[in-house]
Amino acid sequence: MRKHWLDNIRWATVVVVVLYHVFYMYNAEGIVGVVGKITGLDVQYYDLFQYAVYPWIMPILFIVSGIASRLYLERHTDREFVKSRTTKLLVPVTVGLVAFQFIQGYINASIGGALERNPDIPLAAKAAIVIMSGIGVLWYIQLLWLFSLLLVLIRKLEKDRLWKRCAGANAAAFVLLAVPVWGAAQLLNTPIIVVYRCGLYFFVFLLGYFVFSNDEVIERLKKRFFLFLPIALVLCAAFCWRFFGQIYADVPVNRSPLYTSFAWFACLAIFGGFARFLDIDNAFTRWMSARSWGLYVFHYLGISAVGLYVGRLGLLHPAATYVLTLLAGFAAGYGLNWLISRLPFFRWAVLGIKKKKAPAA
Repeated sequence: MRKHWLDNIRWATVVVVVLYHVFYMYNAEGIVGVVGKITGLDVQYYDLFQYAVYPWIMPILFIVSGIASRLYLERHTDREFVKSRTTKLLVPVTVGLVAFQFIQGYINASIGGALERNPDIPLAAKAAIVIMSGIGVLWYIQLLWLFSLLLVLIRKLEKDRLWKRCAGANAAAFVLLAVPVWGAAQLLNTPIIVVYRCGLYFFVFLLGYFVFSNDEVIERLKKRFFLFLPIALVLCAAFCWRFFGQIYADVPVNRSPLYTSFAWFACLAIFGGFARFLDIDNAFTRWMSARSWGLYVFHYLGISAVGLYVGRLGLLHPAATYVLTLLAGFAAGYGLNWLISRLPFFRWAVLGIKKKKAPAA
């Protein structure tokens, strides 16, 4: 039986990611690699949206991926799982970089000034910078592919014993889990490219596989939704008040107990709320769910292109620039998904979609 609430969490979170990247592109907090502030405001209070969503959006996606991995492995072998994840995840961040994502790489390198700062480097080095800059938002699927391989090894050792024990997780256990979530956030963080938080994201991915994939656990989260929601809202307010104006995506903010506690309880509230109230299936939710992958892969191309060619040059009023950037994100996400998914080679290289088999005679 399909878990519609899980599909709805996935596509809804991707929509929040698109909205986040619009504000992120023109943030006034000094985060590098983007256009930055384009208004004359002393304080961009609407940047609070970034603080309110950034801590939990990627943990949510990794938990969802952990659950999806469990559901897939219940019906497929480890070998089929590895093959499927390699096609879906590894191919787009290797072959796809050369086949298409170098366009994103050129825009990212231009916004960041990497090519301007190094005008005399060899052409091959420039090409390498452009291609590697094309990773962009695909860092998520890089880590997800690695986590999937590690999961296969873990499964061979634990043989579902841990998964069965985790079915008993209750409200007290979820509250206590905030401590190891904070501990995981201190581990395996890359120093320059701060999105690679391997410790935190691998831990929540495993929680998705071992804990959240249990129906009994989700039933308890549904019952405790009105407990975890106010906790998450209070922590959100405290986090925004404490750190607004600071760079939320880097140390020390992103390793603080307040950051990880807010992220964790927001995840609990979201899972409980969606499972309780949004376990729905209709034409709209199916349409959004079917295109969420393409929206994630392509949305930043539209956002960054408008940022580079319109926002940075100040061609429009800032309000119009924000609106155009938002529309470009969705247009690129849905438009390129429609196009690329219909091109035989590129659907495999960029989206990891295997060639459809011809029906039997």
